[in-house]
Amino acid sequence: MKISGKTVCMLVVLTITGMRSTENIKMSVTVGDSSVLSCPPKTNITLLTWKISPKVGGPCTLGYRADTNTTDRTNCSDSINWKFRPDLSPDLEIQQVGIAQEGKYICEVVTPDGNFRRTYHLTVLVPPRLSLYCDEHGNAVCEAAAGKPPAQVSWLLQSNSSLEEKSHNNGTVTVLSRLTACNTSVTDTTCMVFHPTGDWSESMACCSSDRATKPNLLKLILYRMTRRKWNLILLMCRRKT
Repeated sequence: MKISGKTVCMLVVLTITGMRSTENIKMSVTVGDSSVLSCPPKTNITLLTWKISPKVGGPCTLGYRADTNTTDRTNCSDSINWKFRPDLSPDLEIQQVGIAQEGKYICEVVTPDGNFRRTYHLTVLVPPRLSLYCDEHGNAVCEAAAGKPPAQVSWLLQSNSSLEEKSHNNGTVTVLSRLTACNTSVTDTTCMVFHPTGDWSESMACCSSDRATKPNLLKLILYRMTRRKWNLILLMCRRKT
């Protein structure tokens, strides 16, 4: 039992000390783009393995053995493959990255000098869709739809606003900001959206003083027209009697 126990301990120590170096890299890529992940730059590679653990779906592995010059792949989609031949370059390429491919990518390299590992924590960014419109009350509404991470929305020269967020099943978030009070001294209302994939702004007239007075003027015209119509009907009835 003691000998067996010592043997197990020796194997554990060898496993821990056998890894000469490890690296952890945080990486972001925009959805739809292609991305290339590199392994530790080593020569005389005898064994190379990519271990992929996406947040959605099962694990995937790509392997290469130098002594037989053979490769194997398990449960990997067609969009994940070697950048070149693995005997020339161990780099991994992800074509048209999707949200489902977000996760952990580990490259393990075995050489005569030891084992080396590089781990990528891949985050997929989704740019939001920006829209600016006026609601039925004449208030400006700015929407940054389906962004990942959630976009930051603000107003230029406006301070009174409410904020709503709606999460979607795919991990994206829609942010909606609505002005609750308008600054009528400002001709155009400008919405600004900030996101890791870029910044945008859009302007339109929702809260101008002219726009605010038009509904009141229209109500006054309709009221006068309706009143004249009823007066005319009453006058005709009186003449008939």
